[in-house]
Amino acid sequence: MGRRDFPNRRSVSIIQQTAAIATPPTASARGLAQACRCAQVAEEMRGQNTLVLDLTKVTPIVDYFVVTTGASNRQMRSLAEEVSRVLKEQGSRRLGVEGGSGNSWILYDYGDIVLHVFDAQSRALYDLEHLWADAPRIDWKAQLADGSPRHA
Repeated sequence: MGRRDFPNRRSVSIIQQTAAIATPPTASARGLAQACRCAQVAEEMRGQNTLVLDLTKVTPIVDYFVVTTGASNRQMRSLAEEVSRVLKEQGSRRLGVEGGSGNSWILYDYGDIVLHVFDAQSRALYDLEHLWADAPRIDWKAQLADGSPRHA
């Protein structure tokens, strides 16, 4: 085989770009976009220390955790319900709920995303960031700004 039989770098790059354009976003890319939007809504609702953990390479159970802290039970419920409303508009259905009125931790399960809304004491007690330390943190603000996945 001669040198002409192998594609050059430029043609490979064009092929890769074309494939990327023709390929619809994967479920994981959709989940990442929704997790970042979930974090944005949490912050808009005055959630504190909001973060997104990428669990795609850590566990097959869930792709992303969105973790935030609320100042009161009322704020925690409002925040979780607003996230639910926004994700429902985007086509995601809530599969499960744990916690709620009078609880220090609310969990909304969307299948590929799990939203955790804690009060400050429970967040420190359960310390999900440490428990899932192998999971990279997503820089969700940068992700929303330019659409490229970034780990914090």
